[in-house]
Amino acid sequence: MPPLSAEITRRAALGTLGAAGLTGLGLAWPRLTGRDIPGRGEDVLTIAILGTSQDAAARQDLVAAFNEIHPDIPVRVQGIQGNDWGDFFSKILTMIAAGTPPDLVNVATEGTQLFASLMAEPLDDYVLRDAAELQEYFDDVHPTLLEAFMYEGSLFQLPTDFNAANMYYNVGALELAGLDRPADDWTHDDFVTTLRAMRSANAADFVPYFWTNRLFGGLVPWLYVNDTSFLAETKAGGGTWFWDRFYPGEQRSGGYRWLEPNADDPRVEESVEFLRELVADGLGTRPEEGGGGALVGLFASGRIGTTPAGGYWVQGLNEAGMAEDEFDVQFFPRWRTQRHQFGAAGYAIMSTSPRKDEAWEWIKFTASRDGMELAYPLPSTTPTRRSMVNEARYAGKGPRHWEVFYDTLDRFPTTGPIPAPPQQAAVETALIKNISAAVGGSASGVPRALANLQRDLTQALGRTA
Repeated sequence: MPPLSAEITRRAALGTLGAAGLTGLGLAWPRLTGRDIPGRGEDVLTIAILGTSQDAAARQDLVAAFNEIHPDIPVRVQGIQGNDWGDFFSKILTMIAAGTPPDLVNVATEGTQLFASLMAEPLDDYVLRDAAELQEYFDDVHPTLLEAFMYEGSLFQLPTDFNAANMYYNVGALELAGLDRPADDWTHDDFVTTLRAMRSANAADFVPYFWTNRLFGGLVPWLYVNDTSFLAETKAGGGTWFWDRFYPGEQRSGGYRWLEPNADDPRVEESVEFLRELVADGLGTRPEEGGGGALVGLFASGRIGTTPAGGYWVQGLNEAGMAEDEFDVQFFPRWRTQRHQFGAAGYAIMSTSPRKDEAWEWIKFTASRDGMELAYPLPSTTPTRRSMVNEARYAGKGPRHWEVFYDTLDRFPTTGPIPAPPQQAAVETALIKNISAAVGGSASGVPRALANLQRDLTQALGRTA
């Protein structure tokens, strides 16, 4: 697909997105505020992030360090508020249609293929041109993370942080139940036994397992360990230009593809029924949509036993008053496999940008060790650089077994990204709606809910039934 022009209109954007337009992607044209729109006509590199103006201001040290190296490239970081990634992405599309697109966007896995398919610039030529300079970065970053940012044979982002869905547990609740730390290869049956023991030993308002109904940390980790997914996963060809140069010997692909629904797979039903039984037995919460804003406080107060989360949780638990020895983390339980899911993020250059060369310099700087140290001074996420995931980062805050965060990539080679095709927003909406119905009722309702999910996914992906 050719890049979008800088003069793209709302009608042209809808045409590019197809007959279903933004609605087919589960997106809408949201109303922008003045804070959402960068200044017009200024020769400044504009960078859009999901967040508030305070979040943008917090990156000024990063900007200042960049300008010490590149004093001729003025930078503005623009915080764009959104309820979630889908809301943020739809605002970016609106800015393009309004003729005020940013030059760079910090994009999470949820939006990688949306941006790559419609509005991001491939990094291939830049990466090859500056290969010698970048080799140190690639030597420090696991190839699994790079493969997640390949799309149809091209690389669109350099990942700077990631989080796998590991299992956090409350040390006190586990000890009260008379249990030791779970084994690295504990199974989903071991997990249920652990939940039952914690349920019996703790107070009436104690929740053994808390999970949120979304792509990250919801149903998907249980699908992955059961060797399935709600979307059929394949991989694109190509990408050898990258793998042969930077990761010789790695047999990797040109990126993930999620082209077909797979909700009618018996293993999907088996995984959903497993979660439904946890809910029915009082071992797990009925899933809450979104990120579970109250979850950190509930966990820190000792009212939750286990929950799936990544390294982003450490700083929050520390700020909530949890001591480093009061919580810990373990790999997600094994079923047929022990494949984990992860999400990552990095900067994408907009194809509409007239400042692509300057944007590339920003990407290189933020992927450097100095840039990443400035961007991630606290354990509020997991840096993609292996060398930064070390004891010093977690000293005084925990968890004791912080190695789990990066070891997830090393120990489980099939670990992969959140299933997020270009139609991610519509896909996630279908998943949330139908899984909520499936786990909130009786066993007889699971097949019906999954049939509805298969139908909704078929529509979301633009497939004929």
